[in-house]
Amino acid sequence: MDLRWHPRHLLLAPHRLAFFLAMVLLAASGLWWAWLQVSQLSNVAVHAGAVPVSLTHAALMVFGFFPLFFSGFLFTAGPKWLRVEPRPVRVLRAPLTLLAGGWLVWLGGAHASRAAACAGAVLACTAMAWISVSFWRLLLCSRAQDQKHARMVGVAFVVGTSCAAGLAASVALGEWGLARQFVLSALWGFAALVFVTVAHRMLPFFSPPGPDEGHPWGALALLAGAAGFEALAVWVDAVLAAATEWVGAWTLLHGVLELALGGVLLWRAWGWAKRQSLHNRLLRMFYLGFAWLGLAFVLHGVARGAALLGHPQWQLGALHALTMGCLASLMLAMVTRVSCGNSGRSQVADSVLWALFNLLQLATVLRVAAALGGAAAPALLALAAMLWATISLVWALRLGSWYGRLRPDGRAG
Repeated sequence: MDLRWHPRHLLLAPHRLAFFLAMVLLAASGLWWAWLQVSQLSNVAVHAGAVPVSLTHAALMVFGFFPLFFSGFLFTAGPKWLRVEPRPVRVLRAPLTLLAGGWLVWLGGAHASRAAACAGAVLACTAMAWISVSFWRLLLCSRAQDQKHARMVGVAFVVGTSCAAGLAASVALGEWGLARQFVLSALWGFAALVFVTVAHRMLPFFSPPGPDEGHPWGALALLAGAAGFEALAVWVDAVLAAATEWVGAWTLLHGVLELALGGVLLWRAWGWAKRQSLHNRLLRMFYLGFAWLGLAFVLHGVARGAALLGHPQWQLGALHALTMGCLASLMLAMVTRVSCGNSGRSQVADSVLWALFNLLQLATVLRVAAALGGAAAPALLALAAMLWATISLVWALRLGSWYGRLRPDGRAG
């Protein structure tokens, strides 16, 4: 058997091509962001570009590699959930390639011209719409009794596609604040919603029931409702920004609700930890990702109060507790598990993955700390960015080498 890497092997299964393209975007965006932070720390002049770098970064984090990872998983596991025929890889090749290419154009265009960046966003939005339609076709063909997780993901893709379209339109108009609102809304209503839904579906296969004999994470409605609430709250914030007499009351109410949600999720995490042995590293990665979700809500609640006291930058710390602490932890666990299972490898977190995961936890803590401000903040931010880039590059090179090779056990997939 020829086990050498070859591009044609990427077309043997949906997850191979989608995950490979996601890894390319993940590594490229991570290296770019680390370069920017180190340059700023070193007082090296960096061209401002046509799009604010914070928006360029945020869009890549939400709309770049996440949808590709989602697509690889959904078109591999989704047909099994729904008991339908899988989509041929050749049908998915064009939208997946278009999605990755669109965001690479966005990244390059952000430093060159607004028109180029907008063109990249339009290409990516078109690809997301294409992927969404393909997944909804599977849903509509299914006669499976339990479709709630798949349908929730389908709704999330509609939200994500709509927000990507809003981002492209906002960039075309030069409305940077509106563009950020679309990205933030997609973070909750698309990325976070897909992650918690898919993890909610996967977890019972290797974890016992939670403290009330139900799902260890609690009801899907709670998780989806929390993500949906935050996605809508982005627009409530925008509407009330002009009504100064209501801003304080809404911010306080929003913060109290987030503290309550975070408390419930942390209580679920505590109950899960007491019932489940966490010696299995992959399970521990799921657990810590879930714990970060609860902590992210608590930090958001605290940040609302800090904003009322004149410290709005704290919200960035809460935001990265979600993106790096929760979503990236789940990404490492879920993508590795699927990649191992579909390449004939043991579904375990080996020493390399575990080291990367621990570095991710360190990077998250540093990024949250940087949001608190102070003289050390730029150095903490640069260090967190370098750690993120290192994790992304090592993980991408390792798993990327799997996707272009035949399975060592000789099976298809």
